[in-house]
Amino acid sequence: MSGVNKDIGKVEVRLSWDPSPLGAPDSDLDLIAGTYPADDPHGAPAYLVHFSRRLAPDGTITLNRDSKDGKGLGSDEVMTFEPDRLSAEYGRVVVGVAIQQGGGRMVFGDVAATGVQVVAGYKELSADDFSAVADCTAAVVGEFVRSEAGEWAFHPLLRGFDTDPNTFARTMGGAPS
Repeated sequence: MSGVNKDIGKVEVRLSWDPSPLGAPDSDLDLIAGTYPADDPHGAPAYLVHFSRRLAPDGTITLNRDSKDGKGLGSDEVMTFEPDRLSAEYGRVVVGVAIQQGGGRMVFGDVAATGVQVVAGYKELSADDFSAVADCTAAVVGEFVRSEAGEWAFHPLLRGFDTDPNTFARTMGGAPS
């Protein structure tokens, strides 16, 4: 993963994985973005964007593509974020990936060819294959943080969680313990 990136424009988060083998439960990975108030950047998210709420209330984050099985060409899920349009009341956006557990416990190590990429225009800000969190069911992949001057910076990070998608969505922005 690359280091901190400043002065970013429109950002795209791309998630990909291969379908499960024939006869196995589908692998369903989901991109989730949490937007946090500037005065409580590690508290509860002000709102989430994910498969059942694909557009932020202000239109700054959009889940453009959602897959339930990893089938198809290219990225299976794509989320777009426009930080410069986000209200000053928000100071942090955390992006993560959760694996649905409907077919039984599944961790990143169970899913073939996982990958996440964060890009701004033609510049890759980060990329990862989840191998460092192979035993986890969810992971934060990065955060966008607004400085006091109003500039956004991207911080790539990979922090694994062993929890269900709903709990992950509520806790993914908390300070690491």
